Amino acid sequence: MEKTDQLWPGGFRLLFDDTLFQPSTDTFLLGDFVRLRRGDRVCDLGAGTGLLGLLLLARHERLTVTDVEIQAAACDLARRTAELNGLADCITVLQADLRELSRLPRGAFDAVVANPPYFAPGSGAASPDPARSAARSEVLCTLEDVCAAAAQLLTFGGRFSLVFRPDRLADLLATLQRHRLEPKRLRFVHHKVSVSPSLLLLESRLGGRPGLTVEPPLVMTDEQGNDTAELRRAYFQDK
Repeated sequence: MEKTDQLWPGGFRLLFDDTLFQPSTDTFLLGDFVRLRRGDRVCDLGAGTGLLGLLLLARHERLTVTDVEIQAAACDLARRTAELNGLADCITVLQADLRELSRLPRGAFDAVVANPPYFAPGSGAASPDPARSAARSEVLCTLEDVCAAAAQLLTFGGRFSLVFRPDRLADLLATLQRHRLEPKRLRFVHHKVSVSPSLLLLESRLGGRPGLTVEPPLVMTDEQGNDTAELRRAYFQDK
């Protein structure tokens, strides 16, 4: 069913379908983690209905965002969301397979972002719904495909930022480096300080020199179950 959600009081509105991609904490955390400069050209790989682009445009001035998404229904929602928020001049939605991006020139972007499928084929809980399965598992693209696309699209020195699972960190680091994407900034995400991380946020740089900074962990709730200031900031609750 198609729904409309206002992302924060007075903020952008998002059109989504609960059978496709629902707004997720992962995407809000990534939107807060990404570092951009005014006027950057940004590409979102596997953009779904375009939530991440909205979050980046809310935080950074004069960006242009290209959403790449393979599913036609999600692209339609992303285009209508851009129009609904008066952002059609700075958001381009491209229905395409990220493994075949001949319509986008090499080195065209200052930054690439992605919330890729977390689970390798045959692992994780499989969804019977094709759209949700593609969002969770490497059905339509693999981590290798996503990193290869990012390296192709970035200008030299450009930044690739993504959210991923900690148990696949070794795979992620190796895959990034195979594509000359040097890991530069890593942050683990914990539900509570007393439990192991459930997510990681990582920024890499095309052609960057070795040197990885591990930032202090992002903790989402305190021991009483209250949202932390960092989680509230990611959701624009303190805006």
